[in-house]
Amino acid sequence: MRFDVISLFPELFSAVRDHGVTGRAHRQGLWSLRVWNPRDFTHDVHRTVDDRPYGGGPGMVMMAQPLEEAVHAAQADRADAPVWLMSPTGRRFDQRMAQELSEGRGAILVCGRYEGVDQRFIRRCVTHEVSMGDFVLSGGEIPALAIMDSAVRLLPGALNDRESAHQDSFHETLTGLLDSPHYTRPEVYQGESVPPELLSGHHANIALWRRRQSLALTLARRPDLIEAARAAGRLSKADEAFLASLKH
Repeated sequence: MRFDVISLFPELFSAVRDHGVTGRAHRQGLWSLRVWNPRDFTHDVHRTVDDRPYGGGPGMVMMAQPLEEAVHAAQADRADAPVWLMSPTGRRFDQRMAQELSEGRGAILVCGRYEGVDQRFIRRCVTHEVSMGDFVLSGGEIPALAIMDSAVRLLPGALNDRESAHQDSFHETLTGLLDSPHYTRPEVYQGESVPPELLSGHHANIALWRRRQSLALTLARRPDLIEAARAAGRLSKADEAFLASLKH
């Protein structure tokens, strides 16, 4: 899998390339990264990438030409790939999208800055607009880093234990629910003990405890995920009985 990133701040992407799980996967050759700076595709002495918006208003808008030439350079250097623009108007990124991305060839990620990006570039080059949520950031670099991290960790061999990815919150093996709480040594910390179910060595009881904790936590904090799992038919009769007991 390969990512190409269009960004005015290429140095930021050393974080995902060189460190942690994604860094190890990069060294193993499981994925590759190339960053393209739009300033390298300007044709004036000032290397201009933005200008004032037509119609007036605050801030500056990224120009279409440097972005389009950067995308074309990335496309010429690799096989066909979708072009994702980090945008507050885009589809909300989720675990399903991360899974789909990890199963493909990767993507070209365009990181906007300033007040926005010239719409003509979006119409000509962008295949997907992607949002991380209803909040504002200074640019698309942090969303791009998050997208790469979420997809790379799903690649076979990226994690030491493949089951780690399967147990994550929102993974389909958990029917899209929040993960259960986790504990490690010491057995007693500041007077609080690890739940006895996790110390029992009884795998079925541990699995049941984790499932119920996941259900209870999701119902309390993200009831919308419970409804989504129910609508998809991914809750068992035992799950429903447990959820009903929590309401009494």
